[in-house]
Amino acid sequence: MKCHVGVDAGTGYAHTMEATSANVHDVTVTSERIREDDEAVYGDSGYLGIEKREEAVQNEHLSSVDCRINLRPGRFPKVSDNAIDWTRQIEKRQSSVCSKAEHIFRIIKCQFGYRKVRYRGLKKNENRLYAMFACANLYLLAMAGRKLQEA
Repeated sequence: MKCHVGVDAGTGYAHTMEATSANVHDVTVTSERIREDDEAVYGDSGYLGIEKREEAVQNEHLSSVDCRINLRPGRFPKVSDNAIDWTRQIEKRQSSVCSKAEHIFRIIKCQFGYRKVRYRGLKKNENRLYAMFACANLYLLAMAGRKLQEA
């Protein structure tokens, strides 16, 4: 089982989540994780080629989103000892934004004890993860010292 999550880069809150079987690649479900108000998408090297996929080319919004995907470490260009390695600097900045998506997984594992998945069926596990991510968003809200707004 895999859990694919869309996280807001500014706040760190999870806005979309989907549980799939483990043989589903990350890049295949990315188009469902992108919201209408997203202008840039950050991801690790598992998301390379997202802008070339058929669903991204056909959709007007997905084709206009700026995809900032990290390179694989072996793809970095070689530089001399005295030069500034701008590629590594850029990759480090992109990785710092990508790490916000991983932070919510840490909250679920450490604060709520969801370290080992028991396979109860994909739908039951997905429902449990929805509840965990909602609790994690509330935990982040409380840690920031903010309160829910009444509608």
